Amino acid sequence: MKVILLERIARLGQMGDTVNVKDGFARNFLLPQGKALRANEANMARFEAQRAQLEARDLERKTEAQAIADKLDGKSFIVVRSAGETGQLYGSVSTRDIAEVVTAEGFSVHRNQVDLNHAIKTIGIHPISIVLHPEVTVAISINIARTAEEAVRQEQGEDLSSAAAIYGIEEQPLSEEIDDEDFAEEENA
Repeated sequence: MKVILLERIARLGQMGDTVNVKDGFARNFLLPQGKALRANEANMARFEAQRAQLEARDLERKTEAQAIADKLDGKSFIVVRSAGETGQLYGSVSTRDIAEVVTAEGFSVHRNQVDLNHAIKTIGIHPISIVLHPEVTVAISINIARTAEEAVRQEQGEDLSSAAAIYGIEEQPLSEEIDDEDFAEEENA
């Protein structure tokens, strides 16, 4: 199906481009979301009449997204979840969870703006990219820990994926040699 793009779409084209897409992608995503129009004479004329308004609206959205990106870039957010001793979460952290944490800090981010290919299932610091506008992407980090104290320890570079690291247990080195005399005394006793 041929459609006229009403905004820039990554890996597809710029505003005003006429592109050929699969029917399902057009019917289920592009047309209902208002991101494209079917390519025919009437819609071509309608697009050309509205082109200046669409470009102005796109520029306004881009400047708003850039202002948010300047404040959000490089920030770190803490997510507290329960996990096992090996660092495996008992659930997962999804795009919805990340959007809620970022929104709770005062930024307006929707879950469809969080670029996450798979759910996060381990503790640690994970880099996340957020697409605020097709041309504005910002990188943040999500610090997933069992407690706020562990989050601080992870920020300092500590690895908390073992029981010894979690509980502060330091293993004693086994390099102490046993004297033969001590061993003989124990046997005689």
